Amino acid sequence: MDVHDPEGVRLQKVLASAGLGSRRACEELIAAGRVTVGGQVVTELGVRVDPLTAVIHVDGMRVQLDSSIITLALNKPVGVVSTMHDPEGRPSLAQYVANREERLFHVGRLDADSEGLLLLTNDGELANRLAHPSHGVPKTYLVEVEGRVREALAQQLKRGIELEDGTVQVDEFKIVQVASHASLVEVVLHEGRNRVVRRVFEEVGHPVARLVRTRIGPIRLGDLRPGRTRVLSKTEVGSLMTAVGM
Repeated sequence: MDVHDPEGVRLQKVLASAGLGSRRACEELIAAGRVTVGGQVVTELGVRVDPLTAVIHVDGMRVQLDSSIITLALNKPVGVVSTMHDPEGRPSLAQYVANREERLFHVGRLDADSEGLLLLTNDGELANRLAHPSHGVPKTYLVEVEGRVREALAQQLKRGIELEDGTVQVDEFKIVQVASHASLVEVVLHEGRNRVVRRVFEEVGHPVARLVRTRIGPIRLGDLRPGRTRVLSKTEVGSLMTAVGM
């Protein structure tokens, strides 16, 4: 397939504009065979592409070219519902992005009693892919539960817990801290069902006292304070797009 567009922009200029380095550094990326356009490896420096339609990857990671696309990370506080508008008047996500002009979609949900990482984006395709269970994007939670958790629980969760709407299998499980009446654990799973983490721990006899989502795919909550947002870098957005096959 010929990816050259005579009316387009030189590939190295497109890459430089996307923040991949200087024009010269981007030429070296191309010459080294590290750049693909539409799935084709490009090594010629004279290739031109349409930055609005080209699908470009560097070292397998998608390059975000559309400057109108924005994706935010939000640390959702407890008591906020995961919707842009709540008919009951409860605090919603809209108050944290009121200064944004873009129409943003929230990716996934956290119940009002839970807190932590939510993603908001105006990229409808990215939002749909991240939310679709077929892509199995892993999510990491730090969970404080009642009772003293035993090591044997890890295998039980990985084998699967039967809930009323089907079996749930945990991908990873780690005990962080154990006290006499409570435990802190980290759990990773790609399930997106409603309140699934809380229901799993309730089923095994360890009701959840506090739940914080710390990671979605490659994106970490980090030290983002509750109620604050930050714009994801182009590299972070590229890693998200790659994770869902874009």
